[in-house]
Amino acid sequence: MVTLLEGGAYLVNGTQIIPDNQDAAARIAAETGRQVTKEEAAKETIAYGILESHNTSGNMDNLKIKFDKLTSHDITFVGIIQTARASGLTKFPIPYVLTNCHNSLCAVGGTINEDDHLFGLTCAKKYGGVYVPPHQAVIHQFAREMLAGGGRMILGSDSHTRYGALGTMAMGEGGPELVKQLLNQTYDIKMPGVVAVYLTGEPVRGVGPQDVALAVIGAVFGNGYVKNKVMEFVGPGVEKLSADFRIGIDVMTTETTCLSSIWKTDREIEEFYEIHGRKEEYKELNPGNVAYYDGLVTVDLSAIRPMIAMPFHPSNTYTIEELNANLDDILCDVEKKAQVSLDGAVNYSLHDKVRNGKFHVDQGIIAGCAGGGFENICAAADILKGQYIGADEFTLSVYPASMPIYMELIKNGCAATIMETGAVMKTAFCGPCFGAGDTPANNGFSIRHSTRNFPNREGSKLQNGQIASVALMDARSIAATAANKGVLTPATEFDATLGKYKYHFDSKIYANRVFDSKGVADPEVEIHFGPNIKDWPAMCELPENLVLRVVSEIHDPVTTTDELIPSGETSSYRSNPLGLAEFTLSRKDPAYVGLAKDIQTAQTAVMKGKCPLEAKPELKPVMETIHTRFPEAGEGNIGFGSTIFAVKPGDGSAREQAASCQKVLGGWANIATEYATKRYRSNLINWGMLPFLIEEGPLPFTNKDYLFIPGIRKAVEEAQDTITAYTVTPEGLTPFPLTLGDLTKEERQIILDGCLINYNRVK
Repeated sequence: MVTLLEGGAYLVNGTQIIPDNQDAAARIAAETGRQVTKEEAAKETIAYGILESHNTSGNMDNLKIKFDKLTSHDITFVGIIQTARASGLTKFPIPYVLTNCHNSLCAVGGTINEDDHLFGLTCAKKYGGVYVPPHQAVIHQFAREMLAGGGRMILGSDSHTRYGALGTMAMGEGGPELVKQLLNQTYDIKMPGVVAVYLTGEPVRGVGPQDVALAVIGAVFGNGYVKNKVMEFVGPGVEKLSADFRIGIDVMTTETTCLSSIWKTDREIEEFYEIHGRKEEYKELNPGNVAYYDGLVTVDLSAIRPMIAMPFHPSNTYTIEELNANLDDILCDVEKKAQVSLDGAVNYSLHDKVRNGKFHVDQGIIAGCAGGGFENICAAADILKGQYIGADEFTLSVYPASMPIYMELIKNGCAATIMETGAVMKTAFCGPCFGAGDTPANNGFSIRHSTRNFPNREGSKLQNGQIASVALMDARSIAATAANKGVLTPATEFDATLGKYKYHFDSKIYANRVFDSKGVADPEVEIHFGPNIKDWPAMCELPENLVLRVVSEIHDPVTTTDELIPSGETSSYRSNPLGLAEFTLSRKDPAYVGLAKDIQTAQTAVMKGKCPLEAKPELKPVMETIHTRFPEAGEGNIGFGSTIFAVKPGDGSAREQAASCQKVLGGWANIATEYATKRYRSNLINWGMLPFLIEEGPLPFTNKDYLFIPGIRKAVEEAQDTITAYTVTPEGLTPFPLTLGDLTKEERQIILDGCLINYNRVK
């Protein structure tokens, strides 16, 4: 189904693949009649052209990108705007869309959610933005319908900001990166590698975009094949896919840990823009005659079969046929992996879902930016036609991704078909994707056409002894399973005719409800502040020396942002930095918050001009040990705080809170062997936290140990390659090396100033 090429490759005339070996130059010359260097060919990718047109540095090795548009949802936009306001914001310099699709139905916290929504509306008026009310559209569907454009770039504060199928290179990052754009600063990265995803063949009946996406994720996630690179979709198979199908694959590229994505475009995409009344935004995009790629993923679409990503990661993939044929072995393997993901905190078993040799699921959901598309829901309706889901425990909920899609489903009868089965149609909402809606019963198993299935992503709480789990599947196979009363069934085995439905976009829905300032700011508007909307606490600059206490030690292979700061109902407190911070690591390490606050008392004393040792007497022997070798470390040149160790933190969401919550609790650093995503590392940096790297192997410290890092400020200023840290024990100081990886000049200064807010105030 999916194969990976070892090394780079050339794509000639969009169809011929030539591996990068000693024969490549001769073969290219024979095909084209000219000599082409690798450097020249690398400039012929679609990605290179878009990045070049948005780069302001004049140096394509070190990019400084300015985006065309920005977008955020209601978990992130309050913090972003508050940060920008603290840094001198007076007007949104480019179109900025604020959607309200994440906490629309979350009732936790009283007036909190609607207060934040009104904050967004008044800020859109005051600063000249666009405000999309709750239930109108999920963030990414609105962006597809109203923002995307050929050759454009969009930055969003949600990790699934992906509009490559429409010819738009989009990236999901933490809020501080949007703050930089709002302050006319740039997105700074080294030129990323570009990997071709070469599509051939055509999907068989019953196979949908999620099946293709999961097959690709399963092939590339574990080996990091596309990590922090751009995935460029090319090949003859592209033209066999509808716009909706391409979009459904594209949105899931986030789960590969790639930086962004882009597709070649054609008449199918031009028609998408025409349908949405924005024909002028279409641009034909193709790689040059000879384009060089840093890697090649070949996907035979005709070989893809219905897939399932078992708990607890989108890369834990099998074909549904393979799972059904090897239930005992695969379920044992999933249960064994679960004990690592869940730290053995609860008993987790899937074998009780097997009855008479068949796997039974408890819930189906088709929702959000991945599953809520028009074609997905129409296909589900066709499969469900004339069926019913039964009156037992199995339930099915369907969330169209936007109100225009919902209206068209009503007009063409698909909504009625679905509701006749006993399924429920709901409004546009991202809740099922991050644990704010449709939480199954304890030990429940949910199949979802959504984006993620991390632990607790469905809303259960380990700390309360609850466990439920999610498997990712395509809408078509979810419908087939629903029609089979919850027995896991691939859509290829279900006898149904899948029709082709013409989509008609009704722009009146948005015209009548969405607030669009047309870029005109009104400084006289008063911002609505609810009682939960709080300013960021004061943060000091990086001191000359640091004493850190390790307050959490995580040895899971990967730590997700949901484990660092849980999503779901906790997100109601997203506009209150200190309130939200109380939930930090709560589902992974409940002792973290107390330990972080404990060492923070010393830094609080320093910031108030008081003695840290009086605030925290436990530090006296620590400082005595440090003074045996560094007698100069003391008043006026030392700071105190916390750090965590995790093997590979930051997979998943772009939510900056995964870093900022550590910061407001006194976090100065993370220590990791690798960072799962660029966006999490960027969040650390933008909140003034040191993204330390340590070599794999036995750690020179354990949880609750104290570390001393002398001369850390000088090390950052001088971009030192290696930093010597010390474990502080009663026996003395034990040195060990740390590194910080590549940091731009601006990133080093942000860390030195203590955070992006301070950096901009200093500027």
